[in-house]
Amino acid sequence: MDLENQKRVLELSEKYGKENVVVVLGGAEAESAGLAAETVTAGDPTYAGPLAGVSLGLAVYHIFELKDQVDAEVYDEQCGMMEMVLEVDAISEEVKSIRDQYSKF
Repeated sequence: MDLENQKRVLELSEKYGKENVVVVLGGAEAESAGLAAETVTAGDPTYAGPLAGVSLGLAVYHIFELKDQVDAEVYDEQCGMMEMVLEVDAISEEVKSIRDQYSKF
């Protein structure tokens, strides 16, 4: 997760309260999605950004995990092609494991 997005997540969680913020990821690889999930829950593990040492404990999901919560036409238009070529199960499992380990909400 780039430094600007880390800053946005931090500002939003301060403005609206951690319990009112849900982060939806769209990373194309399990490892990068897991790293982003860890960043918004336990803090930036690379200690390079605004979330270094900041444990927000935010709820975090990958868009693939929310397929049933999104209008089918919109999901298909925005995610359908990627769902066919990416390792959906691996990505979803990685984000879920981070969520289960660190999320407070």
